[in-house]
Amino acid sequence: MATRKRNNKKQGRGARQQMAMIPHPPQIQSYGITHSTRLRFITNAAVAQTLITYQNLLDLINMAASATTAFDMFQRVKVREVEMWAVPVVGNATTVQCEFLGSVGGLEGDGAIHTDTSMGIEPAHVKARPQARSPLALYQGYSAASAMTLTCPSGTVIDVSLSLRALPGLAQATVNAPVAATTGAWYYRGLDGLAAAATVFVPVINASGQD
Repeated sequence: MATRKRNNKKQGRGARQQMAMIPHPPQIQSYGITHSTRLRFITNAAVAQTLITYQNLLDLINMAASATTAFDMFQRVKVREVEMWAVPVVGNATTVQCEFLGSVGGLEGDGAIHTDTSMGIEPAHVKARPQARSPLALYQGYSAASAMTLTCPSGTVIDVSLSLRALPGLAQATVNAPVAATTGAWYYRGLDGLAAAATVFVPVINASGQD
């Protein structure tokens, strides 16, 4: 009798283990494509309180549909970090500044102003991150709302670290049309959303990758 009970228990455990080995397919968290990158720009003129919008950030990486039309490769963007360097002219002070002061309801920045001034040979340097849980630290869609405001002299190096997300079935044309683009090719733009020939924030990449 005892042997029969042990055999029955073993059979029960074996059946449960067999059932546990055949789970349902795992949950899919997202079908969107997420890409994190650090993009570099160099200013070719001084800027003061220049507004960078979410649509500017999403227009940064685009694909040409024709010689004069282009569409964003991503539809959501999150700012992770902004870093700036500017070398002062001897005998002068140089200031770089990044502000997260968006004022549109639901898209506000954290109100922080990050600034640094140098008077020597060491570059003025700012490394700014949006405050955690502020709207700017979250994914945002295509809009003319402020993502950041920049102030810096000509020759400033600006690195912008972004998380970008592409969503199926959505298409958004760039605000500014490309010129003589190659259909199907993808391009980088200036931080202000303008083509490389017109922007103050020139992308650091060979000319073939700029529109």
